[in-house]
Amino acid sequence: MLKLRAIYNEARADKWFQRFAVFCRIVLAISFLPTSIVKIMGQRFAEGLPHNNPLGHYFDALLLTGYYYTFIGIAQLTITILLLIPRTALLGAIAYFTMIINITVLTYATRFDGTRLITFMLLACLYLLIWDYDRLKHLFIKPTETTAPVIAQPLGKKLRVYFFGGCIALITLIIAGTFYIYEIMPGNSEEECRNQCGSKNPNACQVFCDCIYKQGMPLDTALAIFNRTKNLRKP
Repeated sequence: MLKLRAIYNEARADKWFQRFAVFCRIVLAISFLPTSIVKIMGQRFAEGLPHNNPLGHYFDALLLTGYYYTFIGIAQLTITILLLIPRTALLGAIAYFTMIINITVLTYATRFDGTRLITFMLLACLYLLIWDYDRLKHLFIKPTETTAPVIAQPLGKKLRVYFFGGCIALITLIIAGTFYIYEIMPGNSEEECRNQCGSKNPNACQVFCDCIYKQGMPLDTALAIFNRTKNLRKP
């Protein structure tokens, strides 16, 4: 624990890590700005997403919730402002995390094509929470009188290489992993859905896309029909 604490202190004092924290704050704030304005104006989010898409069903229902939809937009705009102000950045990161974790689970559940980007946003928010660990820990850990450990041999540039190299490796893993996490996906349009039908189980894939975009079936129902159709072709 003392070694981790020492590495944390070194990272906090490093300008590269400080700039990365500012970068994450700005990017996360920008990500919520257009979505909040759309909701406050009472417009459907992701207007280009078909209504029969699994996530399109969700956005249609959310739009019909009235002032709750507007409330979400106001909350997102408030989080945007909190993230941009240094003194309130931690509060903004905490509020952002409560929303982005919900959005992440939603995108994985509906097999949304933008899942990778949402995952990166979640990781950026986690970085901000870890960055302000010294302030955040008082919510969970009883403060004690301890002196900060001193690093005998600072890692220096190696710490940057380890961290940012690890970030690149994690991003690569997420991008590669999400290609194989699902056998079939609805895509963001009917065309995208059918474009994946040229490899395995083309007939079952076409049936799946028909269930989603022609008949407007729920994702679980379409997947069940896809699996039945796929299994019928097996000897």
